[in-house]
Amino acid sequence: MAPLPAPRGRAFTTSWWGRRWVAALEDSALDSARLAAGRRAARRGAVGAVMVRPGRVTAVVSGRDGSAHRADVLLRTFDAAEWRRLLAAVAAEAGRLAALLDGEMPPDLVTDAESAGVELLPGIGDLEPECECGVWDHCEHTAALGYQVGRLLDEDPFLLLLLRGRDERAVAAGLRPQRPGTPRSETAVPAGLDARTAYAGLPQPLPALPAGPSALGAAPALPADTSVEGVDAAGLAYLVAVTARRSARMLELGLAAARGEEGPRGAYGSAADEEAVTALEPVWLDAAAMAAAIVPGEVVARRLAAGASRTPAELARAATAWSAGGAVAVAVLDAGGGQGASWAGPRTAIVAMDTSEAWEDAGGLPPWRRSGVVWTAVGEGAQVRYGPDGRWWPYARRGDRWWPAGGPEPGPAAALAVARPVAAESEPGAAEG
Repeated sequence: MAPLPAPRGRAFTTSWWGRRWVAALEDSALDSARLAAGRRAARRGAVGAVMVRPGRVTAVVSGRDGSAHRADVLLRTFDAAEWRRLLAAVAAEAGRLAALLDGEMPPDLVTDAESAGVELLPGIGDLEPECECGVWDHCEHTAALGYQVGRLLDEDPFLLLLLRGRDERAVAAGLRPQRPGTPRSETAVPAGLDARTAYAGLPQPLPALPAGPSALGAAPALPADTSVEGVDAAGLAYLVAVTARRSARMLELGLAAARGEEGPRGAYGSAADEEAVTALEPVWLDAAAMAAAIVPGEVVARRLAAGASRTPAELARAATAWSAGGAVAVAVLDAGGGQGASWAGPRTAIVAMDTSEAWEDAGGLPPWRRSGVVWTAVGEGAQVRYGPDGRWWPYARRGDRWWPAGGPEPGPAAALAVARPVAAESEPGAAEG
């Protein structure tokens, strides 16, 4: 509940309920000086927003020295038997019953409670203080909070019932007559958690992270012979399947990040360097991501490629690149074609970019032919490309085209070590474009 304005020039509480609460507070405290300090603190507006829930009220209170402390005042909640007796006593008095059901809380309710053996108002010692300042018994902060609760009871006396364990709605539900023959529930409390109680409660720890999806369910699909004008049943089924696959991967990455784990390489929808991929058409990147998620059939592949003004063969290579490293990998792929690179390559000779031991581990240093950010090993079907992320990407020739051979590596020698075995398994080709 929001902080109340400081009361000036009048009594601290004005209602019967507020005055009785303050009297109980003053009877519970042993140190009158701390009570006086708390009253002054409440008057100057030192009590922040107050959270009221069953058995406890909480607020942050600023002390005279300017320091802020969390303060709590505790009050025992009624058990089920006490609530039964209290509600039965109220139901026996038609006037009290009508008032409560009408949203009013008459002071005579205290008498009804006492006749049922239930103490609705706190007695001496019933208000237990807890404060971060560490003072035993009521301190300036808990006293200020206690006085502020008295003012809240001026506004809404039903908060006292909430402190005792049930809010206004739950009490009214327990008092309403039921149909004949319908057994009254033990507590007559509605299922679920009352919104006001939940809002007033302290933040709770988050639940444990769920496990990732073990398998994708069967997606709904139109019959293959569906003939709705403008609807491609096969294309729609592909879109649904791709969306499910990419969503599952995004969930997998999100869970891995929440656990502090490193996500898998080639994340769908991710890019290590956004500036480097802005030159690429978003439609082309999305087509590559979709084809990487699920290999499309021939008809769908043609439509995806045509939508990006590319060929199905280009789409297949882009899908392989996306699987290796996302959007940056597609940018590296296009940099080796006619599009060129939008980023500058290193000025240092490639031989100086790795140690002699690294080149030896890669199978020896070949003669290189450079074109922009692409280095081709002369006489071999291996190639390395420098990416906008400062990493090196291995490529191998397959037929007359260059295909991504793996994910990024920190140096050119490591990339060459990946590219060479892949190139050796590929059929020799004629072109190097």
